[in-house]
Amino acid sequence: MAITFEGVLADRSTWTLENCSIAMTMDLIGTRSSMVILREAFYGTTRFDDFTRRTRLTDAIVAARLRDLTEIGLFSKQPYREPGQRTRSEYLLTDKGRELLPAVFALMQWGNKYVQDEEGGPLSLVERGTGEPVIIGPRTASGKNLELEDLAIVANGDWADPQDS
Repeated sequence: MAITFEGVLADRSTWTLENCSIAMTMDLIGTRSSMVILREAFYGTTRFDDFTRRTRLTDAIVAARLRDLTEIGLFSKQPYREPGQRTRSEYLLTDKGRELLPAVFALMQWGNKYVQDEEGGPLSLVERGTGEPVIIGPRTASGKNLELEDLAIVANGDWADPQDS
């Protein structure tokens, strides 16, 4: 079973998607280095040297990715200064960056299940206080959990107006 297409999208032979949000997002942040930097930011890392140490990426790669991720609005730079040192920048997740949490942790959840050994990965996402496992997956705005077969794709606004075809 698969996601269905409804309305003007039902006949997939009549349209193509040139500005796919998934493809465009991957073009912006789809590198492994960007994802591990985002992972570390969710874990609380904010300083350049810590990103480099914790990701085991080179200074040049971390600098380039942090610059890119800041330019697209996922991080903001905040100055800080240790006593006797020069002023440096911390990289803090913006609301836009924080909203990537489900995507980043869905990758971890999938990897724990399908890439790691039978015991899962080294880390699990749980609810603080209860320890209950957190499951990332499709659900409605009202909170109903859904399966793949429950999902449909519809045109957003007049994107697929038949007159434009």
